[in-house]
Amino acid sequence: MATADDARRIALSLPGAVEKLSWGRPTFRVGGPGGKIFAALDDDDRVMGVKCPQEDREELIAAEPDKFFLREGHDDNYAWLRVRLAALDDEAELRAVLTDAWRQAAPRRLRADHPELDAPAGPD
Repeated sequence: MATADDARRIALSLPGAVEKLSWGRPTFRVGGPGGKIFAALDDDDRVMGVKCPQEDREELIAAEPDKFFLREGHDDNYAWLRVRLAALDDEAELRAVLTDAWRQAAPRRLRADHPELDAPAGPD
């Protein structure tokens, strides 16, 4: 079971990541305090919002609705997805979710400097 502390630790381990309070919540940005948000903890620290292409959200939610959802009326028009931290299988899955979100927000040059993070891992 993943926790908000796990999410914070992993998010801040990604290149160029910083934490900044916005809307009274911890957000994780890439590119400095004024950079793009790639993840944010919700008020109760049990849910995390992550950057996610709109075209991928429906498939993720349909495949694992216990893990992924949208906050209706709030996330509808944004490239954003909610994740129930406790529903994630393990720390590796949390790291994969956060790394995917980081890739969506990271500047091209930073991604180029970290090719190990710029593409999803393939099958073994």
